[in-house]
Amino acid sequence: MKIAHSVFYLLVIFGLNSCFFSAENPYTGLPPGVWRAVLKLENNPINPNPRGEPLPDKVNLKFEEVSNGELPFLFEVKYVTPDSFYIEIINGEERIVVDDIKIGRDKSQAKDTILINFPVFDSYIKGYFLENAIDGQWVVRNKENYSIPFVARHGRDYRFTNLRKEPVMDVSGRWETTFEIGTPDEYKGVGEFKQNGNYLTGTFMTETGDYRYLEGTVQANKLYLSCFDGTHAFLFEGKIDPKDSTMIGSFRSGHLYQTSWEAKFNPKAKLADAHSLTYLKSGYDRFDFSFENPDGKKVSLKDARYKNKVKIIQLMGTWCPNCRDETEFLVEYLKEHPDQDVEVIALAFERYKDKEKAMGSLRTYKQHFKMDYELLLAGSSDKAEASQVLPMLNAVLAFPTMIIVDQNDRVQLIHTGFAGPATSEYKQFKMEFSRFISQLLTTKSVQQ
Repeated sequence: MKIAHSVFYLLVIFGLNSCFFSAENPYTGLPPGVWRAVLKLENNPINPNPRGEPLPDKVNLKFEEVSNGELPFLFEVKYVTPDSFYIEIINGEERIVVDDIKIGRDKSQAKDTILINFPVFDSYIKGYFLENAIDGQWVVRNKENYSIPFVARHGRDYRFTNLRKEPVMDVSGRWETTFEIGTPDEYKGVGEFKQNGNYLTGTFMTETGDYRYLEGTVQANKLYLSCFDGTHAFLFEGKIDPKDSTMIGSFRSGHLYQTSWEAKFNPKAKLADAHSLTYLKSGYDRFDFSFENPDGKKVSLKDARYKNKVKIIQLMGTWCPNCRDETEFLVEYLKEHPDQDVEVIALAFERYKDKEKAMGSLRTYKQHFKMDYELLLAGSSDKAEASQVLPMLNAVLAFPTMIIVDQNDRVQLIHTGFAGPATSEYKQFKMEFSRFISQLLTTKSVQQ
């Protein structure tokens, strides 16, 4: 009996342990939960500088970075089944679902590999992972030799820091901003921020679009904001002067662009009218084109499908985040107004010089967003080249640009840029757009 009891006891213990160990790591991929990722925008080799002289690229800077070009963001791993998972990239209120993920094995290195693919934006993260860490590269295919070192660690839920230094002021509100200060490329912006203690969200609007959902922190007199969405990597740092409610700072987009900015608190700050920047040249009263879709078919405004209808022409690129926001808006608008005589045509200006690669990007984009309208390859993403392709316009200043054409094929409105859902302007834009389209349709009905 003692032996039987002992065996029974061992079997119970063994069973409990088996259950315990199987529950410890039941997943075949990345551990579930929050991960902290960092894109290393700048390689910082140690250069000898015995005299302590200013390095050439650091002379006359008003603001010196402290992050050394490290752009952080968070993502969460979520499992559908023990064998199937996806990730959500977190930028403030935004969640970007990524489910094109492959796990493999590099036999030569005896390491597990991971490929996180962003097919819509033609980029991917590839690296090695071991237990709770990933080390690799973020690669953008449609940019030549473009890759940025990437690291991620599981279980870290802070973006920039877990410090809680008391902010010198609450920066919530609108800030009149200038980028590229003192250069020929100087441009204006409006910063919109919401601060809750140390936590900070917001965006910068410009005349060509906004910098989408930014998230970060305020620590004493410094602020930090970042965004990663699979195609753009934005990093902002700023120094706050509470005496006169001003800021100075630096802005990085990826690892190739860096500039300075300054801002002043101004609740009434605004940009130039988006309807005044792009217009038809003198001598033109119509907008016309003929471009190919991915099936090789030429499409023109003269086609029977567009006769006696309001047309919305979208100048865009599959690589462009603001274009993505505008595309989602237009797809949703058409879905909500199926009985309106309204058609949309998207003219894509792509980074790929190779036509087949560009057309491949268009196919992927159209399928992903379920676009029930034509997406045509119009040319290069270079704005000067795009302006030559559309000679009736004074210039192509921004992607996206929206051109609204009435039932008589006359241009009624041109809207440059797009203030997306990360901005306070988005709700007002939607209302004005809907009202304007309704007016055009009503005018036609009265004339008939």
